[in-house]
Amino acid sequence: MPAMTTNTQVNLLIDLLGYSSLYPPQQLALSKGILEKRNLLIATPTASGKTLIAEMASIKALELGLKVVYLTPLRSLSTEKYNEFQIFKKLDVGRKIRIKLANSDYDSTEKETKSADIIVLTNEKLDSFMRRGVKWISEVGLFVVDEVHLIGDRERGPTLEMMLTKIRKLYPLSQILALSATVVNAKEIADWLECDLIKSNWRPTKLIEGIYENGYVYMNDGTHFQLKPFTDVSSSIVDIAINSINKGGQTLIFAETRKRASSIASKASESVYSLLNKSIREQARNASSQILKKGEDTEQTRLLSYLVSKGVAFHHAGLGLSNRVIVEESFKKGTIKLLVATSTLAAGVNLPARCVILTSYLRYDPEYGGNIPISILEYKQLCGRAGRPKYDVVGESIMISESKTNTRDLYQHYINGVPEPIRSRMANERSIRAHLLSTIATVPGMKKSEVYDLFGNTLFAQQYGKSTVYFKVDVALNYLEDEDLIKSKNNRYIATEFGRHTSLLYIDPTTAVEFRRSINSIKRSMGRVTHTLGFLHLITSSEDFYPKYSLRKKDFEELNVIIQQHINELFYQISEYDCSRSFWSLYEWINETSDRVLSDKIGIEPGDMHRMVEISDWLIHSLYEIAKLLKREDLLEEIYNLRIRLKYGIREELLPLVALESIGRVRARALYEAGITDVMKIANASEAKLSVISKIGPALAKKLKGKLKR
Repeated sequence: MPAMTTNTQVNLLIDLLGYSSLYPPQQLALSKGILEKRNLLIATPTASGKTLIAEMASIKALELGLKVVYLTPLRSLSTEKYNEFQIFKKLDVGRKIRIKLANSDYDSTEKETKSADIIVLTNEKLDSFMRRGVKWISEVGLFVVDEVHLIGDRERGPTLEMMLTKIRKLYPLSQILALSATVVNAKEIADWLECDLIKSNWRPTKLIEGIYENGYVYMNDGTHFQLKPFTDVSSSIVDIAINSINKGGQTLIFAETRKRASSIASKASESVYSLLNKSIREQARNASSQILKKGEDTEQTRLLSYLVSKGVAFHHAGLGLSNRVIVEESFKKGTIKLLVATSTLAAGVNLPARCVILTSYLRYDPEYGGNIPISILEYKQLCGRAGRPKYDVVGESIMISESKTNTRDLYQHYINGVPEPIRSRMANERSIRAHLLSTIATVPGMKKSEVYDLFGNTLFAQQYGKSTVYFKVDVALNYLEDEDLIKSKNNRYIATEFGRHTSLLYIDPTTAVEFRRSINSIKRSMGRVTHTLGFLHLITSSEDFYPKYSLRKKDFEELNVIIQQHINELFYQISEYDCSRSFWSLYEWINETSDRVLSDKIGIEPGDMHRMVEISDWLIHSLYEIAKLLKREDLLEEIYNLRIRLKYGIREELLPLVALESIGRVRARALYEAGITDVMKIANASEAKLSVISKIGPALAKKLKGKLKR
């Protein structure tokens, strides 16, 4: 049976998604040629149907036998989009559609994605594929770039900008569909991308914005009302939230700090609970028990579990993965009526609410070292979460005007204000340096004029002038050549072996140079010498390590004691003033310090620890590869073992045990304390003996014995 036509497939997709009719931006996309491979930039508000436009374009690319790449800035968004694309399995384009989620950012292989028709991945992941010269990229007929306005993001913007520059240069026949929030200079971005622009402020739910001050809420539709106190906790924020929930909606509060997020959630819990019906209360209890069962053993987990049982939750980067998933799913289902989050959620998964409350217009900026006002663009992104398309006709966003703040100025600036134009973030030397090296490593023998041509096509060049770009490129070229990352001959550039490794490892050239310098400073030794503390400090002080948490006053003395106890493990001199809480927490982690102690003693929550372990794994792997390149075989086993210790959070004696499937830090320690110190002792122990060990049990004991018999 022949495959259905494109229009039939599009209509089927629309029916499957439950649309009664297309939204105006979707109709515009069709009229502008989205099915004729036209490049488009869609700049419309949240929930205006941009994903369906991407899916319609995907149908056409797939029918032509081409691949689709869907790019997102965050892993959480990649997972969400991957799940949404599962609907393509119900379509007929002449073959079975294979969808792949490629979600690890740095270490990539071609094998895992080359057979897929739709690949959903982060910007960093595609950049890594490009550095490796993955061949299937030439088969991509459609690049969907979600949240393209994040070109203006300080951290992620340069990678996205450089990748789009390369896509336009290297794959000119591929269609580009860029999706963005409404931004003031969308035409400039569209011109740079050589896309037609569809710009609209239309959204399926009307958005009304307002400000609260001294008991009154003033909305931009001309209405105002006196806030009726619903609680006895003397909190206007909670009263506004309860007012919305009492009318059948959900409320999303954006708080400026984690501490305030949990505090507001706690204050609101009893009032929200009083509004829940019997069915929702039962669902909330089930979600609460799942948090205790799957979450880490911390005070934060216990508080979150209690609050979820009341229909309330908090959400921030410190939450462990399992807790985040439960909270997000419970909010989507309507079990959680009030969610208090830090602003990191705004760039993450799609969790709309009838009412959005902003507790402050200030946010802490680590680069500035203090609180600064959020941008109008960020404000619009936050309040854009207001209004659930399937449930609400109107969404409300309310900002709290703080004392000593001129409410009229706040209203004029944020509610009536125009978002700032998107500006390139390629100006910093780190970005130019890293992307210049990756370009030369990928295309050996590039002429200087060709390097200029590529970087001259960036948004940075368009906005700041090509002469500025060329100057920064020259500075970076000099650095890379001085540090033996590249070589030049007859005005052509190639990467050295060290430079190629650095590019493929996806680390900043300065990180690689510091790793090389440190490894070379370590004296060769035939005996057993450990450098654990030195390696931990090396990776946590590198350009690429994050998050970096500064020490508190009470931490310095304890760090000094640790350094003195392990001073023989250092290969360069450090003091406690050179350290961070990130360095300290990794030291505690590999010494099996519990989640509870890490949280209570060091102030590092499970989500923070997870990210640090993940980044450390990437950096310690890079350190291993550079040591191997430098032929330092004397260091390889130690670095490899440290990587395993960082992955599992274990002392050295547990290394043999975690090599077994299903054995992590807790089970390995339980086995060790029971006298089962290696794999041979597991093989020799009876199943009955293993089954009575804490955390093992009969099922796992049987599984372990079965595997060792093979």
